[in-house]
Amino acid sequence: MAMSDRDPYEILGVKRDASQNDIQRVYRRRAKKLHPDLNPGNKQAEQDFKDLSAAYEILRDEDKRRRFDSGEIDSRGAEKPERRYYRDFADAGARGSTHENGGGFADFGGDDIFSEFFSRRGRSGFRMSGADARYTMEVDFLDAINGGIRQVTLSDGQTLEIRIPPGARDGQTLRLRGKGGAGEGGAEAGDALIELHIRPHPFFRREGDDIRLDLPITLNEAVLGGKVKVPTPAGPVLAIVPENSSSGRTLRMKGKGVPRRSGTRGDVYATLKIVLPERPDTELKTFAAGWSVGKRYNPRQGMGV
Repeated sequence: MAMSDRDPYEILGVKRDASQNDIQRVYRRRAKKLHPDLNPGNKQAEQDFKDLSAAYEILRDEDKRRRFDSGEIDSRGAEKPERRYYRDFADAGARGSTHENGGGFADFGGDDIFSEFFSRRGRSGFRMSGADARYTMEVDFLDAINGGIRQVTLSDGQTLEIRIPPGARDGQTLRLRGKGGAGEGGAEAGDALIELHIRPHPFFRREGDDIRLDLPITLNEAVLGGKVKVPTPAGPVLAIVPENSSSGRTLRMKGKGVPRRSGTRGDVYATLKIVLPERPDTELKTFAAGWSVGKRYNPRQGMGV
C-alpha cells in the first residue's frame, strides 16, 4: 500500500484519540530504531522511516491533524479537491440544461463535466506551495555550543549536510529552503524544518549564554591555593584558586562560554567542590585528630545549629 493510501495513525501505531505528547513519544522511540544511520543498507527500514516521518508530519501539527481527520487533506498533507457533481455545473431549470432531464434525474448526456471542471481549474492558474516537512535531530551539547556539521536524511531518502550554528539552543528550528514537499502547478516546494534537541552534558550546564559546572579540588588546593585546569567549551584554561577556599566558592572564566552573534562569548562559572581521597588517608586522619582549631569552629553557626 502506498504511503498516500495509508492512515498515519496506523503507520505511527497510535489510536485516533492519542494525545500530542503520546504521538511525539511514540515517534521518537520508533524513529531511533528505524533511522537509516542505524540501519545502513536496509531498504525496508529506510522506507519505514520515510513513512513514519511523513505520518508524524501530519499528526504532530494539531491543525494538520484536525484537517486530516475532517478529510480536508490526505495523508501526505495535500489538499483534497472539493467534491463536485455535474449538476453543480448545470443551470437550474430556466435554460433547460442538457445535464438534467425533466424528471429531475441526472444523466450523463451532453458535455463531459469532469473535463470541464479540470479545464476550469487549469485556466484559473491553480498553484499550491509544497508542505513543510518537519524533523527532529539530537545534537551533542558541545556541537550545539561550538557549532558543527551534521548529516540528516530526509524522508525522501536524500542525505544533506547541515550547519549547526554556534550557540544553538534546545528547541531551535533550522530551515532548509525548498527541501520539503513538492509544490503544485509550478509553485515552490516547501521547506524542511529541523528541530534541535540538545543532549545533556556530563558536567556542563547552560544558563543563557553562560556555562556552569562543579569543579572538584583537593584539600591541599583548597587550603594552600594554586593554579588548576578548568574545562570549558572553548578548551581547558588555567584558573587560580585562592588559598583558604571553601566548597561553594565560584571562579569566573570570562569569555569562555556560549558564542554570541556579536562575536563575543558568555562566561564560565566553576563552583569549587572539595573532594577527599576515595580511600581513607592515615596521615590526614592523624592531622585532623590533632587539629585543635578544627574542633573549635562551627561552620554551621549561621544555620542556628
